[in-house]
Amino acid sequence: MTVTKMSWRPTYRSSKFRNVYGKVANREHCFDGIPITKNVHDNHFCAVNAKFLAIVTESAGGGSFIVIPVSQAGRIDPHHPKVCGHQGNVLDIKWNPFFENIIASCSEDSSVRVWEIPEGGLRRNMTEAMMELYGHSRRVGLIEWHPTSSGILFSAGYDYKILIWNLEIGEPVKMIDCHSDVIVCMSFNTDGSLLATSCKDKKLRVIEPRSGRVLQHASCKNHRVNRVVFLGNMKRLLTTGVSRWNTRQIALWDQEDLSMPMVEEEIDGLSGLLFPFYDADTHMLYLAGKGDGNIRYYEITTEKPCLQYLMEFRSPAPQKGLGVMPKHGLDVTACEVFRFYKLVTLKGLIEPISMIVPRRSETYQEDIYPMTAGTEPALSANDWLSGINRDPVLMSLKKGYQKPNQLVFKAPVKEKKGVVVNGIDLLENVPPRTENELLRMFFRQQEELRKLKEELNTKDVKIRQLELELNNLRNVSPVGNNV
Repeated sequence: MTVTKMSWRPTYRSSKFRNVYGKVANREHCFDGIPITKNVHDNHFCAVNAKFLAIVTESAGGGSFIVIPVSQAGRIDPHHPKVCGHQGNVLDIKWNPFFENIIASCSEDSSVRVWEIPEGGLRRNMTEAMMELYGHSRRVGLIEWHPTSSGILFSAGYDYKILIWNLEIGEPVKMIDCHSDVIVCMSFNTDGSLLATSCKDKKLRVIEPRSGRVLQHASCKNHRVNRVVFLGNMKRLLTTGVSRWNTRQIALWDQEDLSMPMVEEEIDGLSGLLFPFYDADTHMLYLAGKGDGNIRYYEITTEKPCLQYLMEFRSPAPQKGLGVMPKHGLDVTACEVFRFYKLVTLKGLIEPISMIVPRRSETYQEDIYPMTAGTEPALSANDWLSGINRDPVLMSLKKGYQKPNQLVFKAPVKEKKGVVVNGIDLLENVPPRTENELLRMFFRQQEELRKLKEELNTKDVKIRQLELELNNLRNVSPVGNNV
């Protein structure tokens, strides 16, 4: 296969997205005064949906994140309640795509937790999670919800494993163990039947997640992969990475043949990690560099040139991470096709950036808003695990956002026990590699001891009560016999 080297010089062609521009929200619509985490982990530390904005915050002990209703912009109270149940730094947070009050988080304390945020937001600090999921032997750096199933969550840990959690029973049901280093990115195709991963071993993999089988893998010396994203139903992948000359680069791949990239394009000589964002509805790709102030955007087509550079949004403030609003949360009356929430650490500021298609007409623009993935799950967890694949349930944005169902997310009630996947107990003692891991293990054991002591005290009290009742019965019995 021949590799196409694309020139940086933009060549315009007829496209309805040629003049898309970025518009920064007014100061009163920004979120100010948030102590954004200073953690250097390469994640966004931000998650947003049509109801809430969640940001990982700096905290003295353990890990925490703040949840703010998106309608309550402005300066945030320094004592605003937080979600603060983790014993280690929070490394990733993701909203459930089907239940807008449910958010998952993962942490250096090796746990994944699922939280239910009350309607209207937090009124006090939240420390008790809806579910605490223990299965990784080291810190958990990445989580992803399945795109079409309501109760499937993927987590990737520093133990080089990906666990698939069935939240209907609160247990890990599959373990993907094909990586030789830390997994840094996971991306699903449209129906969630394929999983693409990038790893610190510089390999790109396409995996069948239910079996854990690697269908394709690539290790290209000319393009060291950092991040990967599926391009909707185009049967293509896009990766960001570094060339052999240490310049930032993007590459386009055929998902069924990863022997060589179809297209490679040099971006610039900066060192910040490039985050890709793909909008399957408009076929637009956004590239945002960590520490950069700009966002480049392209249109992706099936004909050559496959990558068509459109324009660049520029800003002097560097971004630590970016959250993305789901489609049903956009303002269709303003022809908004994408919205970022930019983390500006130095200012403690979250800045919404709207990508807008300029149109004179005030009517609904059907050509830029096709039917899009909605908030109704296509499958239950058990359906997906049994081998069924189904495309997302689509919704129209024409009449505004309406709740499609009255489903309730319920946590299973279960006793804690050993976690066994593929015959391996994932909670067996693993020797810590670093002092930090030793401390995390120590604090986790302290917490377990505290809970066990509370349980013992409760049982002691119950035993005393039963003994007293037994004595009372013995004392009453002779009297009854005499009578």
